[in-house]
Amino acid sequence: MHALVVSYAFPPTGGAGVARVLKLVKYLPAHGITPSVLTVANPSVPVVDRSRERDLAPDLDIVRARTFEPGYAAKQAAAAPVGGNGAPVGLVTRARRLAVRAARAALVPDAQILWQPGAYAALARRLASPRTRPDVVCISGPPFSQFLLAPLARLAPGTAVVLDYRDEWSTWRTTYENSSRAAALIGGPLERALVHSAHAITTATEAFRTNLLAQFPFLSPEHVHAIPNGYDPDDYPAELPTPPRDRFVVTYAGTIFKLTSARGLLGAVRKLHRDAPELARHLRVRFLGRIVEAELDAFEGMDALGVERLGYVEHARVTGELAASHLVLCLLDDVPGAERIYPAKIFELMHLGRPTLTLAAPGELADLVRAQRMGDLVGPRDEAGIAAVLERHLRAFVAGTPPAVMRAVDAGRYHRRALAGEFAQVFRDAKARATRA
Repeated sequence: MHALVVSYAFPPTGGAGVARVLKLVKYLPAHGITPSVLTVANPSVPVVDRSRERDLAPDLDIVRARTFEPGYAAKQAAAAPVGGNGAPVGLVTRARRLAVRAARAALVPDAQILWQPGAYAALARRLASPRTRPDVVCISGPPFSQFLLAPLARLAPGTAVVLDYRDEWSTWRTTYENSSRAAALIGGPLERALVHSAHAITTATEAFRTNLLAQFPFLSPEHVHAIPNGYDPDDYPAELPTPPRDRFVVTYAGTIFKLTSARGLLGAVRKLHRDAPELARHLRVRFLGRIVEAELDAFEGMDALGVERLGYVEHARVTGELAASHLVLCLLDDVPGAERIYPAKIFELMHLGRPTLTLAAPGELADLVRAQRMGDLVGPRDEAGIAAVLERHLRAFVAGTPPAVMRAVDAGRYHRRALAGEFAQVFRDAKARATRA
């Protein structure tokens, strides 16, 4: 069986969204399925991570189609605030703002719609020839403009179409910073039309699955499957570094944006410095990853309190940096839809075994952390509760208590090889339905 996996997010692009598809492609051959990939040739993305490419098999067939998007730096410059500090706003500035707003409104469901002409042409060529036609086309979003390829793939006789939701389209178009009014209005009807093209659907959480079935009652529950994210032992160094003895290190790895805001944590650090300054001076809190502009104000003045911003770190280094910590963080702010989300990083923390502080409201993530006994769980804006947990850990550190080793209850369930096997079964079932149709 041959599966073509379509994903805009793929190496050398960096960031959390890459791992699900990358690890699927890595482990599908272990389950008797030969993968190939359709991705973007010139991605307009904030980070590049060449270390991810070590997971790519030398003989992996990768088709790269060009996008008409401007480079990411140009997009950032166009969207940057101008005319601040009371300066007058000229005609050119006004025109630029209007142009940016118009472009954002027109690019529905997302800016990567500009990749669709190239992706359509590349997919059409694959489908046109019996020699290159895949048994299954699996399209993984976001960006959800990729789902527009599903009707084209559905036209190929005997080819199954699988839509993979790494995130929820409904949350993406209404909650995140990159959402627009047009995307919110058009996205619902568009999503309804496109899911009709799928022989099967996979989601990253069971709550995603439940919500999708509630939105679209015409979907058959047996054709919608929850397959979580996971971890890959190959991402961890053979010998993990140990935390330092002269300071207590807390580390977060990932992007800081609206969904993963650190405002509650940073407020707790300030409280700890006010209430227990002698204890707090041992604390170092490190952030590895990009921090979006809308969240930067929360970090003002935090350098003096031991908060370090290291920027994006290649994934090959991340697990070592996390291991060199006494406490690792998982953040999920209390925003609409967050109760249905697992940040993908939680599974890597699960396998790492370091004590984990998870800041999350009641929901899927909180239930997972409790079930796997991963450590402390506090509300994301409960500054007093977070400060109390940090103080307890700091007192144990000062007393010389060695850091605990956490052992998840059912970590094997989330090994990327096992999860690829679940995808393989979905692909086979979808192929059988497509063949019968």
